[in-house]
Formats: sequence, C-alpha cells, structure tokens
Amino acid sequence: MTIEAAGAGNSVDFHAMSHPTTPTLDHPVLKHVKEHFPSARLRATEFRGQTTIIVEPGDLHEVMAFLRDDPRCAFNFLSDISAVDYLGYPAEMIGRFGVYYVLCAYSRTDRIRVKTFVDPSLPTDGIVEDPSLWLDSVTDLWPGAEWMEREVFDMFGIRFRGHPDLRRILTWESYPGHPLRKDYPVRGRGERENFRVISRTDA
Repeated sequence: MTIEAAGAGNSVDFHAMSHPTTPTLDHPVLKHVKEHFPSARLRATEFRGQTTIIVEPGDLHEVMAFLRDDPRCAFNFLSDISAVDYLGYPAEMIGRFGVYYVLCAYSRTDRIRVKTFVDPSLPTDGIVEDPSLWLDSVTDLWPGAEWMEREVFDMFGIRFRGHPDLRRILTWESYPGHPLRKDYPVRGRGERENFRVISRTDA
C-alpha cells in the first residue's frame, strides 16, 4: 500500500493537540483492506487523526462492500458523499475530480473516508455526458446514497452506474452546467438574470 502524508499547516489549536499533525496511518482497517485486496492499487492518507483510503475507480464498489460487510470493519452507515474539483489546485493531484465517502461504524463510533479520482476526457464547460466521469453507485449497499449521488451528479456532472433514479436534485433538468465545477462562472451564465420575478402576492 502506497502511503501519502497530508500536511496540516503550522497553526496550533486544541483539536490539533489531541490529533497530532504527523500522520501515523495506524488505523486497523488499513491492514484488513490491504490483505483482502493484495493486487489493488491502494493509497492512504491521514489528517488530524482522520484516515482516508484512496482507491482506483474500478475497485471502489468492491472495497466499499468489504468495508460494510467484513465484521472487522462493519462500517454500516454511510454518512456523506461529496466531490471536489481540483482544477487549479496548487499541488499535483491524482485526478481532477475527487469523490469521497464518509463511513461510520456504529459499534465503535469509528469513521473512515474512502476517496477516488476521475479525470474528464471531454471539455467540462457544458453538460455533455463524459464516459470518463462514471462511478459505480453504492445505492445497493446503502440506499441512502441515492440523493447524495444525485447531488454529486447535479453539481459536478459525475454519473453513477446502477443508480435507480439519476437526475438533478438541486437545479432543474435543463440547467446548462454543473455549478460546482471550477470552470463554471461564479455568477452563472445568465440563469440568475433570467429568473421571472414573482411578487409575494403571486407566490
């Protein structure tokens, strides 16, 4: 398993004192994942005591199922799914878009994060479906992933294979972009200016 260390800057606070900034990468789940997936390309990083496993897109679903079903892991709750666009990021990243999952094991009040990266193969200034921006859905593992995956699709244009109802959730179906992509204008492309003004009495 390749290990990456995440820096935490020079600031000091009480949280940092209880969670040292020097990564230890000693989460017991890392060993189990490495043993179960000996041929997979796995990375790990840690920030303030919080461990993240970085997996290849093709291994994502299998690793997530293992983390849920293996009794040594037992991450039975999916807390969050979101994404980051690293366009213009000052450090070199594995890919432009990072999609991350936050898992919780209720039996231990323990959390771990899983992250994967995808790179676009088409221009990202529109809404054209990009065959490189697909991941396997985890809705079959955690049904609550349905709306979270829809939000990632809506905001970033990353689609989820096997999702039962993949459509926009925060913007309308004909919205001309994916607003949290870094190359989408902060003020949009006229959507705000084209809203029909509704008075309080009309509403």
